[in-house]
Amino acid sequence: MLIINSDNGFQHPVASEITPVDVYRSRREVVRNMALGTAGLALAGWGQREAHAQTARPGKLPVLAAGKSAVLGANTMEKPTPYEDASTYNNFYEFGTDKADPAKRAHTLITDPWSVEIEGLVKKPGRVSLEELMKWGAMEERIYRLRCVEGWSMVIPWVGYSLADLIRRVEPLPGAKFVEFVTQADPKTMLGLRSSVLDWPYVEGLRLDEAMHPLTLLAFGMYGEVLPKQNGAPLRLVVPWKYGFKSGKSLVKIRFTDKQPVSSWEKAARQEYGFYSNVNPLVDHPRWSQATERRIGEDGLLAKKRKTLMFNGYEPQVGQLYAGMDLKKFF
Repeated sequence: MLIINSDNGFQHPVASEITPVDVYRSRREVVRNMALGTAGLALAGWGQREAHAQTARPGKLPVLAAGKSAVLGANTMEKPTPYEDASTYNNFYEFGTDKADPAKRAHTLITDPWSVEIEGLVKKPGRVSLEELMKWGAMEERIYRLRCVEGWSMVIPWVGYSLADLIRRVEPLPGAKFVEFVTQADPKTMLGLRSSVLDWPYVEGLRLDEAMHPLTLLAFGMYGEVLPKQNGAPLRLVVPWKYGFKSGKSLVKIRFTDKQPVSSWEKAARQEYGFYSNVNPLVDHPRWSQATERRIGEDGLLAKKRKTLMFNGYEPQVGQLYAGMDLKKFF
């Protein structure tokens, strides 16, 4: 159930009203072929390279070669979520608010050609093609936990490189303190833009030191293959210690600024979605607890919920970024 309130703006459903993943299992035969949209000729070219990913590939999309990451915390030992769940149970409101909408509708997204505009306080601004961006860092597989603010979670093997590689290449100016990420907003191919649930385009942001952290990933693939369109093709952000909505999909702009960006969910409901959005089991959402989570793909609604970990389990790696901060105030 979606709740739209004139005072509070768009709000997520309460956790008990989020559609269970089991409902979508019966739809897989309908959506599975729709989930196979190409990620562009550029990605297909890369997909012909020999793969080195640790995770068994689903054989749905072109292969994206990746080496094992040496970044501390980059590979959880938890069992990855089944690909069918990760590619059919999605939040990507540009294609609709139902969990099944992205897999059904994202085939309309045009990913070739694709480029990203680097803007703002950098020495080397400009438009960069997808082909060039893919050469700016060594592709690695990172197996990360994903925690949604709605109270569910997954484990996903991503393919990409640390965003820090891109940042160092464009050389931020001394005044740059934040990085803003803007998602594609094409009403011709993204039917969800007809809705007023958010102010489009979708915008997210990080502090520069958060963006520079080696765990912050610029992802081009998952499960050893290029990204499905419903998961944010052809490139997206992945920030594993923050709630999933912080990781913008289908990026078209990366802007460096001296001012803290106003993210889309913060703008829609500031009292519910703060700028930082760090996973914190001690800070509840105003309408539900964040102390536990339901792992998608684990035995349906009867599965025992697991405790949510501070910073989604990445506290040893990222906790120092927030030393001395009031995490209830900066939520």
